Amino acid sequence: MNVIRSWAVVGLALVLFGGALAVRAEEARPPLSRVAAGSDSPHHHRAVSMDKAVRLVQHRFRARVVRAETQRQGDRTIYVLRLLDDSGRVFAVRVDAASGAII
Repeated sequence: MNVIRSWAVVGLALVLFGGALAVRAEEARPPLSRVAAGSDSPHHHRAVSMDKAVRLVQHRFRARVVRAETQRQGDRTIYVLRLLDDSGRVFAVRVDAASGAII
């Protein structure tokens, strides 16, 4: 019985220690919004958020954005938005994150 209790205590200690490590790792990671916005570098300034780019493109093309991703082209950040229109056509639109211009 003592052997089972000892293993149970060891197992519980490992679970608690592992959870504490996971919490510490999460605290050490920079916030997602800071990473996504690229605020660590002045070269990654975004004047237009992804949300705003999606709204602008949906309104302009009268289609629904079904996928959105961020890409880098040299020192530029580009939003690549895939849209689906009422006729079922899927197409992509690229938006410059700094200016909001469709490229």
